[in-house]
Amino acid sequence: MAEVRSATQFEQWLSIGGRIIAPTTALTTLLFYFGYVSSRAQYDYFGVDVDTVGLTTQDYVMRSPQPLLVPMLVLTLLSAALVALHGALGRRMSHSTRFRRGFRGAVTAGLVLVAMGVVLLFAYPLVSAWAYYPLVTPLIFALGGSLAGYGLTMLRRLSAATENHTQPVATRAVVVLIWVAVAAGVFWATATVAQWSGLGLGQEQARNLHELPSVILDTQERLFLPSGAGVEERILGPSSEQQTFRYRYWKLRLLVHGEDQMFLVPDTWSARNTTLLVPVNDNVRVQFQFRNLAP
Repeated sequence: MAEVRSATQFEQWLSIGGRIIAPTTALTTLLFYFGYVSSRAQYDYFGVDVDTVGLTTQDYVMRSPQPLLVPMLVLTLLSAALVALHGALGRRMSHSTRFRRGFRGAVTAGLVLVAMGVVLLFAYPLVSAWAYYPLVTPLIFALGGSLAGYGLTMLRRLSAATENHTQPVATRAVVVLIWVAVAAGVFWATATVAQWSGLGLGQEQARNLHELPSVILDTQERLFLPSGAGVEERILGPSSEQQTFRYRYWKLRLLVHGEDQMFLVPDTWSARNTTLLVPVNDNVRVQFQFRNLAP
């Protein structure tokens, strides 16, 4: 009996652990994805492929709250409003034809919006240049699917209450698939917001490069940076046993630090500037300057 009880307790703990770990893993995956999308757009503004930076999963997860803040606030407030509206309808709803017509109208309007979303999908080659296309299209899908899914769900409940029978499996499957489409639309719209957020963050950094850490870089060989970049160069002297670094560069800023490399940019923005990749090894010497702010 003790062995059976022990096995049962183990199965219970295993089941609880599965219910906890699975949602946590899914949440971490979502945070990683949106953090990656935002970071990719941010560093692409500086001409850097984020995959070359070497950020870790934790780095992307830590960067995800910034692009997800607005979507989460909007979804939370909208969900609260819809739950309150549903509760009000539930208290007043009767089996009259007025409510049935209202829900049928919601289904019709939702299907029209979904059809519009499908048209936008197939018209992508024609309207892809529209800046708001990647946001408007998924929002139309999400709104249309929500109206259609909610309307069908409420009609099914009314039918079950009045006619005392359940809807066919096909109807329930359609409702489930509609809500899956809504989730896909929300996911797409959130990814678009994350991408725009990353681009905006990159532009904000470019406008305020003075806020990035200031770097002095010593190298053994000349870097031949583009003319007009604003980076100053100084020859330190001939190479010797006491002096292995011959060139010094300043007016550089640290954009991001990867696992074994740094990405530096000039401290004044110009379309002709480039991002400098500096490996962290014995071939370079890096100094970080103090802020020009007296304590």
